[in-house]
Amino acid sequence: MAATTKNFSETAPADTSANPPGRSPLVAILGATFGTGNHGVSALASGTVSAIRKGLPGARIVVIDYDNEPVTWHDNIGHESVPVELINLRFSKRISLPNNVARLIAIAILIRLVPVKSWRRALVQKSTWLSRIAAPDLNLSLNGGDSFSDIYGLARLAYVVLPQLLLLLLERPLIQLPQTHGPFKTSFARIVARYILKHSWIVYSRDHEGVAVVKELLGPRGRAARFAYDMGFALEPTSPTNTYVEQLVNLKAKGPLIGFNVSGLLAIGGYNGKNMFGLKSDYWQLIDTVLTRLLNDPANHILLIPHVFGPETNTESDVNACQQIMAKFGKRYPDRLHYFRGNFDHHETKYIIGQCDFFLGSRMHACIGALSQCVPAVGLAYSRKFAGVMELVGKGACVIDLRTLDIAEIANALDQAWSQHKEMRTDLLAKMPSLRSSVLELCVQPEIHSLLSK
Repeated sequence: MAATTKNFSETAPADTSANPPGRSPLVAILGATFGTGNHGVSALASGTVSAIRKGLPGARIVVIDYDNEPVTWHDNIGHESVPVELINLRFSKRISLPNNVARLIAIAILIRLVPVKSWRRALVQKSTWLSRIAAPDLNLSLNGGDSFSDIYGLARLAYVVLPQLLLLLLERPLIQLPQTHGPFKTSFARIVARYILKHSWIVYSRDHEGVAVVKELLGPRGRAARFAYDMGFALEPTSPTNTYVEQLVNLKAKGPLIGFNVSGLLAIGGYNGKNMFGLKSDYWQLIDTVLTRLLNDPANHILLIPHVFGPETNTESDVNACQQIMAKFGKRYPDRLHYFRGNFDHHETKYIIGQCDFFLGSRMHACIGALSQCVPAVGLAYSRKFAGVMELVGKGACVIDLRTLDIAEIANALDQAWSQHKEMRTDLLAKMPSLRSSVLELCVQPEIHSLLSK
């Protein structure tokens, strides 16, 4: 489990200032952290840490993101506990805060007006916060995987874009790691996206549609995006306590174990509570259909697996949705519908997913957690990101688009996937080792290393 160490000073982050030549490179991750409770975001962060450690041995790693205070996480990568320090910006109306991202951007704009580059660098070094933010040799942006878009609103887009804009103003190298690009429904979002992509050194997309989106935004003479698999495939599983491992062994001994990840966000109708993503059928009716179809076979058992954790006040938490399902359907299936009441980290959740024989997920990275362990998975999709990522895995993955299919069509697609789950697993066993290896080797690429010498 990832340990957390907190530094309660709010006036300065951990010291990440540059060392003399010959030092280990300092690499920053943006748009993915360990502190959100969203295991998909944490999977992206851990997968990136694994790739950095493989491609840049000895590299020091920081995260540039928002929080009230600096934090140091320790992420377990293999047998190594890797410290990852947070340089904590603030996304706040309190412009007086020294680490307020808008305040820092304003200062950086003024510095950019200075005509001599050496003078600009000297001014940056005089600022405690700007010097720390400018220190990394590489800045790897993930944008939460799918937040480089206005699908969640312009506020979310601004949230992920502002730290990148700050880095560009500080003339620091920015790389877009594999993610979903777009859709961009507004002109403002397209202008912002075009600027960030145009000034990024390298742009990776985790699906081919994203490659086309970048090409359309930047034009034929712009920087071309390159395809690479999602960083979440590199997340390593870690077994939870023996109590849960024993429960999993006992469940698997009873018959096929089917993992089912439900989304608290979809259960409440999206952020606006009004079917924000345009699902064709009611999500709770979908849950009823899934349980009925799969538990119609008395040998099957279903394990509810949340992938976004949070307090009871967090209505989009998958934990809340799982508890509601147990309250609503538990009596109907008293011995075959299961739920572990534990606060698991993202490594442990992936281990639990990996013990299933078949998996259904409303969170895409929950599905990636299954596929990367050769567990056949069905993505219950609410956006195009599912198809873009999962269909590239091959026959081991299936996508059911909840925006276009009604309940009867969903039931038929689910029946077909379940009937083929053994063949799906065979396909995954053949393909997954090389796919996962390609993710881990992303930072081995010469184009990444070449930036360190600039």
